Amino acid sequence: MTLKRITMPSFIRSPKDFISGLLFLIIGLAAMALGSDYPMGKAIRMGPGYYPMVLSGLLAIVGLACMLKALATRGPSLEPVHLKPLLLVTVSVVLFGLLLRHAGMVAALAVSIYLSSLASSRFTFKAATITFVLLTLFCWGVFIKALSLPIPLVGPWFSALGLS
Repeated sequence: MTLKRITMPSFIRSPKDFISGLLFLIIGLAAMALGSDYPMGKAIRMGPGYYPMVLSGLLAIVGLACMLKALATRGPSLEPVHLKPLLLVTVSVVLFGLLLRHAGMVAALAVSIYLSSLASSRFTFKAATITFVLLTLFCWGVFIKALSLPIPLVGPWFSALGLS
């Protein structure tokens, strides 16, 4: 399942760079707008909004530069959008966020990894399982042990099974 090619105006010589730059610009400006409520402070004594505002501004500048480059140099055209991988990866990220607190890290990672792995035409259950085991161990070590974040390894949904 794919969306048809999008035609761009002739003055845009590199549609792929133009769309990428536009996305960077939009994300940068949106982040600046969202972070505008935080106090900036000064370079010598930065407030909580300083660093996000600087990074957002840099992202917007990079986006603008990509868009200008797309007007000046010829580049690749846009490819058709493949909906299956886009939807599977998006749904897997959303499910991870929804499952993490209630089902725990192990279940959230399992659902997310196996579902997003289905987006690849080269999907194998063995590779997805290896990724799941290694990523679960890594996340447990970093987020639960090293950073002491209150993330349940096994969530309350599994308490009836005696797993939490």
